[in-house]
Amino acid sequence: MAANMYRVGEAMDNFRDDYVYFENSSSNPYLIRRIEELNKTANGNVEAKVVCLFRRRDISGNLNTLADSNARDFEEESKQPAISEQQKHQLKHRELFLSRQFESLPATHIRGKCNVTLLNETDVLTSYLEREDCFFYSLVFDPVQKTLLADQGEIRVGSKYQAEIPDKLAEGESDSRIQEKLETKVWDPDNQLKDSQIDQFLVVARAVGTFARALDCSSSIRQPSLHMSAAAASRDITLFHAMDTLQKNGYDLAKAMSTLVPQGGPVLCRDEMEEWSASEAMLFEEALEKYGKDFNDIRQDFLPWKSLASVVQFYYMWKTTDRYIQQKRLKAAEADSKLKQVYIPTYTKPNPNQIMTPGNKPGMNGAAGFQKGLCCESCHTAQSPQWYAWGPPNMQCRLCASCWIYWKKYGGLKTPTQLEGATRTGSDAAPRGHMTRQEVQGMSPFTSNAGRAKLLAKNRQTFILQTTKLTRIARRVCQDILQSRRAARRPYASINANAIKAECMIRLPKSSKSAMKNRTIPRPSLANIVKELAIQAPLKLKAPRGAPTPINRNQASQPRSAPALLGKRPFDSGSSVGGHPFSTNGRPFMSRTASQSVIKRQRVSQGDVPNPVVFVATKETRALRKHLTQAEMRRAARKPNIPVRVKIPLPPRPLPVPILPSSTSEPIVLED
Repeated sequence: MAANMYRVGEAMDNFRDDYVYFENSSSNPYLIRRIEELNKTANGNVEAKVVCLFRRRDISGNLNTLADSNARDFEEESKQPAISEQQKHQLKHRELFLSRQFESLPATHIRGKCNVTLLNETDVLTSYLEREDCFFYSLVFDPVQKTLLADQGEIRVGSKYQAEIPDKLAEGESDSRIQEKLETKVWDPDNQLKDSQIDQFLVVARAVGTFARALDCSSSIRQPSLHMSAAAASRDITLFHAMDTLQKNGYDLAKAMSTLVPQGGPVLCRDEMEEWSASEAMLFEEALEKYGKDFNDIRQDFLPWKSLASVVQFYYMWKTTDRYIQQKRLKAAEADSKLKQVYIPTYTKPNPNQIMTPGNKPGMNGAAGFQKGLCCESCHTAQSPQWYAWGPPNMQCRLCASCWIYWKKYGGLKTPTQLEGATRTGSDAAPRGHMTRQEVQGMSPFTSNAGRAKLLAKNRQTFILQTTKLTRIARRVCQDILQSRRAARRPYASINANAIKAECMIRLPKSSKSAMKNRTIPRPSLANIVKELAIQAPLKLKAPRGAPTPINRNQASQPRSAPALLGKRPFDSGSSVGGHPFSTNGRPFMSRTASQSVIKRQRVSQGDVPNPVVFVATKETRALRKHLTQAEMRRAARKPNIPVRVKIPLPPRPLPVPILPSSTSEPIVLED
């Protein structure tokens, strides 16, 4: 009875400790929420206003990396004992992230209580694994900004937060420390003044403060009556100033009097309660209602022009006013009108993910639509009184009863599985026959993360990049820098667009103001294009006589039948003479017998689409492109099916080398 009773209201301990499980889906893990209010709707149902807490599976991968870094720092600072990899895996399921997001959920979706505590460096992480329904948090998640921040409500317990006590001085040893640097003396109780004289000086200080407020224009507006000015002058700031004046003047009343009223006029001392306007006080009350005593958020979102010390001082002064007492009474009356507790019976309806009825024998594997011989995906057991379907339907994974409860409460499996990034063992390779190619590639231990991401990113919707006017102008003005033809041949090389646009802004005022002329290219009519395509199209061969038969794509890859009695060659011969002709799309016309049935064309799945092919030009290809004219390049781009004929110029002939006479030992004879 007590376990199913959920209380909120007067008892603040129960109000803050009511962390509960909410079920919003039969197959997903429970939601963990903190109950703030219980409200009764107009139709009689009970709704719970709750604070959202998030698991690791609910945040992005970048934030998970940040949480891992914070966990490593915590382990180093707190000197946690060594734990196994499985314990690290299970500790991630016990970690939650607090948020300030509120939502309303039906109270009938509550599935039990849990315990969530703030992680302290004195805690041992393995203690959370030993206790059921126990979680911890140390970071705050912002669902809007997608950020993780440290919780400001940290309990500072530990060796680094303790005061360092110096050693005790020995008998007769003098203290060599300079006392003025250690502390400042603000009041001496052993002074020569009597208590009555001090009280009289404080009355004079209040009177001077009232007179100073009467002379100040801003104070006279805030305290229009003498009674309000006297009340403001009697606050602690005036008394502290008077006692500090006595201390500085050596408790000489004459000197202290002259200090209170200098030549320029009486000294005016105001605290935060007087400095704040009525509108600022209203903003503070609104922020306090939203954030509580989180003064950092109050200052950041509502009062950024105030310092943090000013906000804290105003809070403690505001608690002494009648305004605080009135709000406290209103909240108490509002809390009395709300529900204090609600009883939620134990949820006993069967889960839709059950794949075996309780009437079957315990330990039996399999159910309707599931393969026999499958074990639990988490603990790999083959016997369980109840099995639950888990994961994608086409994978036919299942969990035993204990692992299913663990999955619902903690949002993960007891051991890392293939679906969570671990590799599958050899015994689990049999059920892969019913998987698609995309799943098998994504689950292969030899497939890298980049390959999985590229596979999942296939077949996405295309996008178009639309250029701006400045970009189009820069292409014309900065043709010598951009070199558009070279950039088109090398699309993988990056272009410094910022530098080109900056140069364009410099050249643009100096460029000619006349409009640029576009060359008009005469284009043939549609009828001429159709005639030309008809001429270039390959000749269609006539099909054999008889009724046309549809193409059976599923049987295209099957082995061909034996040659007929008349000696006609089969399709394997690759010839159309005397055999079945081929259509223009490359697929053969297949004759259908009476026993064959016409199978409808099947749509190709996304996983069976071939990978994209990228052609990278070589040095020889780039060299051949230089010998093509601009007209030939355009013609080749418009008609890629026509081979390009490149006329390579002959290399230059080498110049004849003059033959020099060889040097011999014979004498040279000159004849006249």
